[in-house]
Amino acid sequence: MSDQKTEGRALSEEELQDLVSSSDAGARNPEGSVGTFLAIIAITWSVFQVILASPLANYILPGSVINNSRQIHLAFAIFLAFMAYPALKSSPRNYIPIQDWIMAGVGSFIALYGYFFYQKIVNSGGLADNTDKWFALAGLILLFEAARRALGPAMAIIATIFLMYVFFGSSELVPDVIRWGGASLKKAMSHMWITSEGVFGIALGVSTKFVFLFVLFGALLDKAGAGNYFIKMAFGALGHLKGGPAKAAVVGSAATGLISGSSIANVVTTGTFTIPLMKRVGFTSEQGGAVEVASSVNGQIMPPVMGAAAFLMVEYVGISYVEVITHAFVPAAISYIALVYIVHLEAVKRNMPVLGDRVVSMGKTIGGMAAFFVGFAALCYGVQYPVRAITSVLPASGLILCALVFLAYVALLYLAAQVPDLEPDDPHAKEVELPVVGEIYKSGLYFLLPIIVLVYFLMIEQKSPGLSAFWATTLLFVILLTQRPLKAIFRGESETVERFKDGIVDLLQGLVDGARNMIGIGLATATAGVIVGTVTLTGVGQVMADLVEFLSGGNLILMLVMVGLLSLVLGMGLPTTANYIVVSSLMAGVVVELGAQSGLIVPLIAVHLFVFYFGIMADVTPPVGLASFAAAAVSGGDAIKTGFTAFFYSLRTVALPFVFIFNTDLLLIDVTLVQGILVFVISSIAILVFTAGTMGYFVTKSRIYESVALVLIAFSLFRPDFFLDRIQPPFAQVQPTALAEAVDAAAPGSELRIVLNGPDFDTGELKDTTLVLPISETPAGARMDELGLLTFEEEGKLVVEEPLFGTPFATTLQGYDFYGDEYVTVKEVKAPADQMPKELLFIPGLLLLALIFFAQKARASKQGVPA
Repeated sequence: MSDQKTEGRALSEEELQDLVSSSDAGARNPEGSVGTFLAIIAITWSVFQVILASPLANYILPGSVINNSRQIHLAFAIFLAFMAYPALKSSPRNYIPIQDWIMAGVGSFIALYGYFFYQKIVNSGGLADNTDKWFALAGLILLFEAARRALGPAMAIIATIFLMYVFFGSSELVPDVIRWGGASLKKAMSHMWITSEGVFGIALGVSTKFVFLFVLFGALLDKAGAGNYFIKMAFGALGHLKGGPAKAAVVGSAATGLISGSSIANVVTTGTFTIPLMKRVGFTSEQGGAVEVASSVNGQIMPPVMGAAAFLMVEYVGISYVEVITHAFVPAAISYIALVYIVHLEAVKRNMPVLGDRVVSMGKTIGGMAAFFVGFAALCYGVQYPVRAITSVLPASGLILCALVFLAYVALLYLAAQVPDLEPDDPHAKEVELPVVGEIYKSGLYFLLPIIVLVYFLMIEQKSPGLSAFWATTLLFVILLTQRPLKAIFRGESETVERFKDGIVDLLQGLVDGARNMIGIGLATATAGVIVGTVTLTGVGQVMADLVEFLSGGNLILMLVMVGLLSLVLGMGLPTTANYIVVSSLMAGVVVELGAQSGLIVPLIAVHLFVFYFGIMADVTPPVGLASFAAAAVSGGDAIKTGFTAFFYSLRTVALPFVFIFNTDLLLIDVTLVQGILVFVISSIAILVFTAGTMGYFVTKSRIYESVALVLIAFSLFRPDFFLDRIQPPFAQVQPTALAEAVDAAAPGSELRIVLNGPDFDTGELKDTTLVLPISETPAGARMDELGLLTFEEEGKLVVEEPLFGTPFATTLQGYDFYGDEYVTVKEVKAPADQMPKELLFIPGLLLLALIFFAQKARASKQGVPA
């Protein structure tokens, strides 16, 4: 890819597709009988995953297959990796060498080792014998080689380093702080390959259960033609505005992010059309590419279908996918709002021309788009009432609902048949005719049906992600098979049979695409399992906590910066999913623990989203950001400059994680509906103000002090509690020995905070931990017993005894040595103090914003600058 950068040449369509395929699905695509065989394997994998996710899985598949589905999933991924990805750049592309066939076969067999020898492994209690350990070691070597081919060398190198640490962690070459006893080959291989602690752990399980179906859903939706429809609609709605192609790129990429979990594929899919048009209205090659990169990468954080890491959060954090979506919604939405504003400011600064001759007001456009999204959300929410009415009254309601969905599909398809099929436009044409939304919207309304089904099952019925994706994918099967022949019938054409055959080809190709797109994710989750297994086997996670605490000096912000930098550095060589697994496994608990020691209670989901956001930034950041290289290949610009510009445009994605760590309202944690709406409105204003401050342009070009003021205003809107806590402290200090009285006097529903001080179990050094004590309706006098805190006074101090097993804080306090020379004591007791509502501090921030607005407006009118 570096050659593309230096040449500064835009690649052809064929070269771009080769770039995407080599990055996402493998550069090798043999023809003839071998190609057919590999297509059959890919289709078989997709069909197996669909059946596995279906409600009938227990009736169709044997129990042994379901129990070992992770092994089968990995066997397919390894086999196709050696088939699709050449070993070296010089390796053949049009045929598969014999050594790759051998490695594919052996790798698949060893992946299935736990399936073939399931009973033997169960009888041995999951411990490897001398035969098992050699098979496991060979499996790891082949897995690392498959990962090297599909994901680049970084993943395999990092996993190898962690594996070496397992074996040689006791060596004198290893620093004292992370040295451990080491493990035998038999013990290590048991942990990594035979049990579910390593390769076949949670990450691969999530890939098997959830991720495959969503990747397949995207591949089928794209094959049906939804990608082109979304891009056309975005251009029809926004293309005529100042900087319209860039705004359309942002919205189109957000919609395409629903289809493609790959930022590279997203860049090329939408960028081949949007980037030339952006250059046409005045964006440089690097700016056009950067806009496409920033909007495409952010597709992974946009609910309801987020990147694969979101499904891992379900397992790692222990919450439902609906809760993950809810917490992620506001940051994702305001991030995209800010990106639209960024390109608007770029267009206004440069006074860019508009495309076409249509004149539509910005207010009308925003109103129309807002109405569409609100209407779509209302439809997804409102459909539950007729569904519940049918299910409560009619027998065989499932069949009736399927019939009604099919009738709705046929009706929408009939509408689509009344207008011509959408053809991709040529962005290089002399005259660019922007689509008219009122004329083209009918052609693809039926593409919304699978999305409605998906959102309905996820959000309303709250079914598992896998089952929700199964029903949406099943509807896509029907659409792909029938859309062409039914359109032919509605249009009175005679080629119905040929169109049905085309539909079968589309479906089969979609199944192949879904499987090939999953190769890298399957291998990434499996290889990352080695890293997770190392953490659980060696206990290096706790050592990392001590190391990070030492390096950061216990400063939470400095530690968060270090975690962010670690994500960016690892992300230079790892895909987002693997990056998230590695960093969250090592650092999530550390952030929560050090946050508690600093007096800040950080919800686990906030930490995981923090890691996730920085993980996706790695696709942007030079020198390796793959999405930036893909955009440069489309635009003909410099890849490094494109990456730096995209990083600048993505500053809000860097800032938001720091905001929601300290202000969890942004994640809609413990907020009412009215508060949630207020949070969304204020945070939208805040991100726009932050954008204006960092772009140096608001109504007109900002002076330095105005830019600084805008950033400070944004901070005050995001973190009003920061200033309020300095005006009115949130807690009143209580004597530690009066803890029981304070707990009994506290109002039910409130929270007390106590700071414990005592010797660390491992090091013996004194450490602080903050506990939040929730006050329940339990009568006074029994509350301390309910909390499980056993205390006594000693020399004027309140001493805490070891909590009993099963009590609320038993796990939290297990890091203390309760039987050492030093006692564990209550250092501070903080009772809630009366504070005015923090929302009142929005008023001075908004007044200062209004002052800057009117000052700039007056200056702009004097200078004759259009607002």
